[in-house]
Amino acid sequence: MNVSLVAYTPNPEVTVALAARTCYSHHLSLEISLEKAQILIQELIQRGHESVLEHASFTFQIEGISRVASHQLVRHRLASYSQQSHRYVALHEPNFVCPPSIAKHEEAHALYREVLGHCQKTYERLLQLGIEKEDARYLLPQGVTTNLFFSANARELLHIFRLRLCNRAQWEIRELCWQMLTLVRVVAPSIFALAGPPCVDGICPEGEKSCGRPWKKSA
Repeated sequence: MNVSLVAYTPNPEVTVALAARTCYSHHLSLEISLEKAQILIQELIQRGHESVLEHASFTFQIEGISRVASHQLVRHRLASYSQQSHRYVALHEPNFVCPPSIAKHEEAHALYREVLGHCQKTYERLLQLGIEKEDARYLLPQGVTTNLFFSANARELLHIFRLRLCNRAQWEIRELCWQMLTLVRVVAPSIFALAGPPCVDGICPEGEKSCGRPWKKSA
């Protein structure tokens, strides 16, 4: 997969801090140093006052993830998505994501490639027979890759990272979120300093289903 941060709120941490200050000031202010903004943001997050984080938004271009991963991502409803349509885009040379557990198993990998090849050839044949792309796509496996634009505010991103960076999350969306977190930490380090699953700064809520490997030690 390839993940790019293509747009974000200018000076996201200053923007968030100014929004927070407005709540406790008689007059609007458009000035605050980055250092003071970052200190304020850390205090806000520690206190659980995260609504002001919604004033900073981030847009990603995501290429080469499977439909398995994209179906998980779009469940986060407080975000915006524009995804490649297999109703309109003919996949004459589709790519497929191969899970590591299959890739490292010689026989399983051979079976996987055999079935994908058959699906691809049958898909092409349906198109040649005049079947519309929107119907021929029913043959495409969930492992077929897709591209999308994804936008979310900082508060929602923290929520997504909390769920999807857990060691128990599915491997592909965990990798996707790790790449996104790496990118946003560059432009908003204070906002995302403690981003990650609950075990980053607390106790795992999974109980008996916990992976037993705190994220700080395994990330």
